[in-house]
Amino acid sequence: MSQKKEKNKKPQTQNGNGGSYTAKDIYVLEGLEPVRKRPGMYIGSTGPDGLHHLVWEVFDNSADEAIGGYAKNIAITLLSQNQVRVVDDGRGIPVDVHKQTKKSALETVMTTLHAGAKFGGESYKISGGLHGVGVSVVNALSSWMKTEVCRDGFQYIQEYARGIPKQSVKKTGKCQGSGTAVTFEPDASVFEKVEFDWNRILDHIRQQAYLIPSVRVSIIDERTAEKAQDGTPLSTSHTFYFEGGIVSYVKYLNRSETPKHDTIFQVSKEVQMDSHKVLVETAFQYTEDIQGKEMSFANNIHTGEGGMHLTGFRTALTRALNDYAKKNDFFKKDDDALSGDDVREGLTAVISVKLREPQFEGQTKAKLGSPEARTAVELVMGEALKEWLERYPRDGQEIIGKALLAQKARKAAKAARETVLRKGALEGLMLPGKLADCQSKDPAQSELFIVEGDSAGGSSKQGRDRKFQAILPLRGKILNVERARLDKMLASKEIRALIIALGAAIGEEFDESKLRYHRIIIACDADVDGSHIRTLLMTLFFRYFPTVIERGYLYIAQPPLYKIQSGKTMRYVYSDEEKERVVEEFKKQKLDIKKQKAAAKGEEIAEEDGGEVKGIEIQRYKGLGEMNPLELWDTTMDPKVRILRQIAIEDAAEADRIFDILMGDDVLPRKKFIQTHAKAVKNLDI
Repeated sequence: MSQKKEKNKKPQTQNGNGGSYTAKDIYVLEGLEPVRKRPGMYIGSTGPDGLHHLVWEVFDNSADEAIGGYAKNIAITLLSQNQVRVVDDGRGIPVDVHKQTKKSALETVMTTLHAGAKFGGESYKISGGLHGVGVSVVNALSSWMKTEVCRDGFQYIQEYARGIPKQSVKKTGKCQGSGTAVTFEPDASVFEKVEFDWNRILDHIRQQAYLIPSVRVSIIDERTAEKAQDGTPLSTSHTFYFEGGIVSYVKYLNRSETPKHDTIFQVSKEVQMDSHKVLVETAFQYTEDIQGKEMSFANNIHTGEGGMHLTGFRTALTRALNDYAKKNDFFKKDDDALSGDDVREGLTAVISVKLREPQFEGQTKAKLGSPEARTAVELVMGEALKEWLERYPRDGQEIIGKALLAQKARKAAKAARETVLRKGALEGLMLPGKLADCQSKDPAQSELFIVEGDSAGGSSKQGRDRKFQAILPLRGKILNVERARLDKMLASKEIRALIIALGAAIGEEFDESKLRYHRIIIACDADVDGSHIRTLLMTLFFRYFPTVIERGYLYIAQPPLYKIQSGKTMRYVYSDEEKERVVEEFKKQKLDIKKQKAAAKGEEIAEEDGGEVKGIEIQRYKGLGEMNPLELWDTTMDPKVRILRQIAIEDAAEADRIFDILMGDDVLPRKKFIQTHAKAVKNLDI
């Protein structure tokens, strides 16, 4: 490459687009401005997850007071106007003047990033929330916030608007005891939708209550409070108080499962790691289920993506069970050692560590990066589990037996995968014969319709756009994968055809980069069988293709329920409520025409004569096969007009529980679920 020299030229200050780039183009964001400029960096998103993260951040500060032994009661109240109030009876945020900022310590921690008692000193030996990080972020993203502190017998108050103090900290009078109350209203201009989910908050607070034994945690919903006869508001409320800690939590997680052994393993021990101590608490129990549940926490913060403490737990569990199996001759001559997947099948475990300065990967604290946490958990778990297995040999035998069965199934599944998921099949050279593939090879542009039955398959193949729409018809109901291991799954022709069509393999071999479609659409009939097939398919994706759901690739098609025709006018409607509105609209149109014709003849129509209107035809679609190709395209397949519902998982633990109830072996929980939600059923086909 040749270079041309240019003399007497001023320093270049423009980029390729001619834009200026000098010192004046460098912006310095002060105070809490960075948070409002890039909220996703601090709370993950401006959707429901980020909105609820505000509550978690404020609650974490109160929880830290409870962990330290300074608070015994915490209350969260959902108020009207989308406000949230969190109150604790801890020590109260300090209000004296901070020597560095020359402002009240309360104002400092509420309005300054990276300012708090947990960055040094002895005020908090362990913590999750960070005064001045989490709570200041909440302040920045709230249109209004008020902090009330009771300390040394006096009440102090300060209010804020979008993170800016409205006035200095005020002493408003005397008070009893001590504590902090934070009330905030999320900024509607920041969040996509400001609407707090009661069940989501309830589940989170229940979880936290298990992790903070002997602390009373209450949650109250006053948003839509009814009133008693005397005018007193009747609010919905729950109070949690658990003395059993994480053992109680394991029992709760297994409430709808059949335990494999009676005695729950538990250990709680503090170990010295370099300059500070780490408290390790773990509890687990195996169930008859195939799926496992591992809940990990660092300083009571749920680490949804795991981290070092979870890695340490898994390593210690696998090593201890293998050592126990070898020592007691559970292995046959040619048996391999148990893998991590083998020993975690059907495992329900809670792993909690408390350490001085946790290092989280990201502001949302979804993953713990502290290496000392792994070492501490491995050490504590290894010693305690070895002793527990010797103390409870019958429980140990049940666990090893389940792990060996899982190993056998894993080997069978591997053999099945090697047979079914050959390289040629994955690359599309041997696609299933029933698949009508699309012309596009770009996954981002391609979509796969999974349709119920050959009839719907035939109509959809004729009605589709061949350039980007592929059709895979399913014959009957697929196997319930909630009750089957991978080897039995791969023996199912329908599931095998779907796996090969997707092209990304399954299980350990799943490769997202080879996924052939980035829009996978389940299109089933609007009857009981159709709902059942949808549930079976969603179970399959939830258990074995979670990445597809996480990426937002899975959709449910919503075909019309009715076709309503009046003369030459025709409308497709998608609900019974819409049907009633359209029928009334057509009736009014016909009646108006009838009145106009009568008026032209000098006649009048009595109101009682205008009630019956003929000539309106209503067709109820029970199945996609009842539609011709053009109707399918116009209503269900045309991207310009169709309605698709994207499948997302807001709460993985709750989703896991629901799938266990609906698709598991235990009948009683499913019966109770059906009875509870029976009144909400619509379009029941009986």
